[in-house]
Amino acid sequence: MAAAPPRRLNVNVGVLGHIDSGKTALARALSTTGSTAAFDRAPQSRARGITLDLGFSCLRTALPPQLGPGPGELQFTLVDCPGHASLIRTIIGGAQIIDLMMLVIDVTKGMQTQSAECLVIGQIACQKMVVVLNKIDLLPEGKRQSAIEKMTKKMQKTLENTKFCGCPIVAVAAKPGGPEAPESETPIGVSELIEVLKSQAYLPSRDPSGHFLMAVDHCFSIKGQGTVMTGTILSGSVSLGDNVEIPALKVTKKVKSMQMFHTPVTYAMQGDRVGICVTQFDPKLLERGLICTPESLHTIHAAIISLKKIQYFRGALQTKAKFHITVGHETVMGRVMFFSPAPADFDEEIQEDVFNFEKDYLYQEAYLSKDSKTSEEDKENDQSEVQLPKQQWALLEFEKPVTCPELCLVIGSKLDTDIHANTCRLAFHGVLLQGMEDKNYAETFLPKLKVYKLKHKEGQVERVMDDYSVIGRSLFKKETNIQIFVGLKVKLSTGEDGVIEGGFGQSGKFKIRIPGRLKTKMRPLKT
Repeated sequence: MAAAPPRRLNVNVGVLGHIDSGKTALARALSTTGSTAAFDRAPQSRARGITLDLGFSCLRTALPPQLGPGPGELQFTLVDCPGHASLIRTIIGGAQIIDLMMLVIDVTKGMQTQSAECLVIGQIACQKMVVVLNKIDLLPEGKRQSAIEKMTKKMQKTLENTKFCGCPIVAVAAKPGGPEAPESETPIGVSELIEVLKSQAYLPSRDPSGHFLMAVDHCFSIKGQGTVMTGTILSGSVSLGDNVEIPALKVTKKVKSMQMFHTPVTYAMQGDRVGICVTQFDPKLLERGLICTPESLHTIHAAIISLKKIQYFRGALQTKAKFHITVGHETVMGRVMFFSPAPADFDEEIQEDVFNFEKDYLYQEAYLSKDSKTSEEDKENDQSEVQLPKQQWALLEFEKPVTCPELCLVIGSKLDTDIHANTCRLAFHGVLLQGMEDKNYAETFLPKLKVYKLKHKEGQVERVMDDYSVIGRSLFKKETNIQIFVGLKVKLSTGEDGVIEGGFGQSGKFKIRIPGRLKTKMRPLKT
């Protein structure tokens, strides 16, 4: 009986950091195999000397003991993300397919604006991180060790209040002497970094069941073969002969052949980086996007998301404001409306993946956070403790439709902010709970969403009936049906709480019951 082939475990490692921190040089120094999209092969990248797109390569090494017994191979797929501020949407797309992140820091400069944004993206999309202090060859030899120790302490302090507190920090020189140095120059610290990566590797959650979905990042033709779409499988699995749909184009094609880093395969599953070859398809039609099991993805015009503000974003998140919305692997402009549970439900437990259309929700002029007050009264009383709901939502209305899976990651950004300003452009992140496919969703779908506004009106006390009831006026017009306001709570200016019991006479007056009894004589009345 033939022995089973040694297993290969694939872990996707994102290489993120500020422009010119040496990410591509590091990916090259670590890699044993490059893909068709590795090391700035695009002519535009070579001409400009910067990474313009996601690059992919792989490092293969022996399977470490913590990942199971027996022989096997650990494959790190290295996702080299661009560092230039204008390409943040490409980074966000890349971050959604990584299991482990390397944050590359230029040891002579420390944390920079895009390093901080990459750290934010890592906190949203990734479980583990390794910090790589690169370019240590630029430090004078006599002071090198103390400079590395100083920067290590600085980074430890920066990461203190993040999920990556205590993560490994490794010092390297991926390309001693810089880009112009001869290839014979040996990298410093890379073998130590590989050992650290092996120690941080874990068994990512992989599930071959469910619909096939793949994020395509490059598409090109091979003469005599067909068109190859390369990317990472986000869910499900794919086999030779399967039909796959390109939903943005409403085109279905059959899988003719597949490769993983130049090795032919017949099957691939969630987490794998794969090239899929199809015939009679023009690669110019799909630069990047999604492919999937036919008819499994939907194109939506609006969505309801649960969300959290990104703590480093300065300024309020205002309803009706426009943001760059990255949904799955697309970025479009969208307008937001924030809403929260009714105040009585602020402490209700969070329901991660569902939205309840039966409940009433409270419209918010802005996302509620520690620096926002919930009412005028709080401002007057200057209460230091603002009660915040455990969960908040937003209605997103897109300027153009997007194709995406359910429960996908959503990131809202202000990408038009000056890239030279030292500020985080990422504003909020969330999960897409409900998409709206109908173009006329405002008429057909939004009426199901029960979002109400709190209104504030003042009236006067006409006269006191007894210790437990008063007659009020100037809240309603004489033709108003007061019956629909019965049970509404009111507050007297002297502090007592009351409840509208019904109308009184024909002129819009009404009767108020004071369950806790009147304390003093009073005049004005508030609802």
